[in-house]
Amino acid sequence: MDKRVKNAEEAIAGIVDGMTLALGGFGLCGIPENTINALVKAKIMNLTCISNNAGVDDFGIGLMLQQKQVKKMISSYVGENAEFERQLLSGELDVELTPQGTLAEKLRAGGAGIPAFFTATGYGTEIAEGKECREIDGRWYVLENALKADFAIVKAWKGDHQGNLIYRGTARNFNPMVATAGKITIAEVEELVEPGELDPDMIHTQGIFVQRIFQGVNYEKRIEQRTVRKK
Repeated sequence: MDKRVKNAEEAIAGIVDGMTLALGGFGLCGIPENTINALVKAKIMNLTCISNNAGVDDFGIGLMLQQKQVKKMISSYVGENAEFERQLLSGELDVELTPQGTLAEKLRAGGAGIPAFFTATGYGTEIAEGKECREIDGRWYVLENALKADFAIVKAWKGDHQGNLIYRGTARNFNPMVATAGKITIAEVEELVEPGELDPDMIHTQGIFVQRIFQGVNYEKRIEQRTVRKK
């Protein structure tokens, strides 16, 4: 099955106000920047975004926050975005902070059809407030519900027409879990190849999870925190 679409604008067809989106990436590494730019241009509003973080003020999900397109963020780390902080403290943005490993597992569980799971992370803290807790083998655990999205949006290094994806290095981060958690999954790739060109043993996301794929353009590949050695 050929799942190619022409560009990001065509890929986001069907995304409307009020939907829930899951977006891959960690910091500014492996984020679906072409698709995010298309969402900004389309001015789709009142979105719930599931993402490890919210980008920075002028890049990634930060661009959507600038346009007030996001009503709720389900995230783990949000410390690099001043506009995010401003909207949170002013009450403009609903935020659900989740431990990083728990967030990854909630997305994986959603993609695997597992409705909930117990984890020891967060027990005895504010994370556990209002949630079922259970003692198992002498240790206390918190029940966490899985996460699913109307659309999942990921960025990969290479992909083929059938939607098989390979991520490069640390850009792998949250993308494989996100790719499984959407009713419809959009993949943007740096290089789009013919079926059969990818080594089957190297594929990280199988095409069965992906409904739309396109080759992105003009990737910036920013470094969020550049550290250099003093001369």
